[in-house]
Amino acid sequence: MFSTFTLGIEEEFQIVDPHTRELRSHVVEILEEGTMLLGEQIKPEMIQSMVEVGTGVCKNIEEARVDITRLRSIISSLAQKNGLAIVAASTHPISRWQDQKIFDDERYELLVQELQTVARSLLIFGLHVHVGMADRERAIHIMNAARYFLPHVLALTTSSPFWMGHNTGLKSYRTEIFKQFPRTDIPDHFDSYGSFQRYVELLIKMKCIDNGKKIWWDIRPHPFFPTLEFRICDIPTRVDDTIAIAALFQAIVAKLNMLIEKNLGFRLYRRMLIQENKWRAVRWGLDGKMIDFGKQKEVPVRDLILELLDFVDDVLDPLGSRKEVEHIHTILQRGTSADEQLEVYQQTGDLKAVVDKLIERTTENVPLTKQIDLTALKQMTTASTISK
Repeated sequence: MFSTFTLGIEEEFQIVDPHTRELRSHVVEILEEGTMLLGEQIKPEMIQSMVEVGTGVCKNIEEARVDITRLRSIISSLAQKNGLAIVAASTHPISRWQDQKIFDDERYELLVQELQTVARSLLIFGLHVHVGMADRERAIHIMNAARYFLPHVLALTTSSPFWMGHNTGLKSYRTEIFKQFPRTDIPDHFDSYGSFQRYVELLIKMKCIDNGKKIWWDIRPHPFFPTLEFRICDIPTRVDDTIAIAALFQAIVAKLNMLIEKNLGFRLYRRMLIQENKWRAVRWGLDGKMIDFGKQKEVPVRDLILELLDFVDDVLDPLGSRKEVEHIHTILQRGTSADEQLEVYQQTGDLKAVVDKLIERTTENVPLTKQIDLTALKQMTTASTISK
């Protein structure tokens, strides 16, 4: 049963000039070699200073660890080869969206035409985690319950306290930027997959969207893949944190599925209540309090996350992810990327020093090659693909 919960991880990286510390619109240079090495695992996004990579379908968290680390290694090495660096953080501390170039693609041109400044100003970077769910009806019921835990996990990933040179006072400013898009945030719950499908078909019929990919909720059944996709997170700066978050999402899905198998339920909460906790995660991250709706009282976020870890504990060994999920304790102790960025800024008063720290942390525990040997990397990539 637990082998069905496959994993896929997508990370969106900033392309940064390590000398000016500003974003650089140089994705084309990285894509030229990157596509030869990684094929469909690398792709551009709307902004030319962003590059996205995604793992294959991973059978377990160990495969996901190998693949996402390999992808960071290759992307970092390609950036270095071009005199650049990559950064994993959900906003850039200094750069302005007005200075960024849109990638030359009809899809992005149509999006900008439709959403105007809302689209142009989307200078944010995220982490998406897919957990395999072939049964679409089951996926909807798990989505309904998993919504409650989304603010908890967001608090663990915050990495966007700065925006265009300003301290926003928030731990996840990315979240507030993305809310300007339509069809975002916490979804309401659905009675069945059929009711969800009718909602999507209505939007298509009314020309609101042309397909389900333009529903950008914090969690959604993927419109084309048999997965439940978690989209709420800031991108963690450290790769070890990304792996821990992916493992936690997988464990949440596995635990909720186990409850359903035992004919047990998990209480569903209205969207408006979960949104209250999401705001608290955005504002204070791990240092705030969230509402325990069952007890109707405020509880420190760290305590609620410890309760979440206890909740999923009995599925960790069957999933083979105990080591990865236990890394959450490290995040609770040392804080998130947003916490470290704010600490560096408090010590130095220099946002360029914040960027330097982000560059350093992005490749922490990621093996890099000083010079890229294209043939060797092709062989490494091929071997990794065959091993799957």
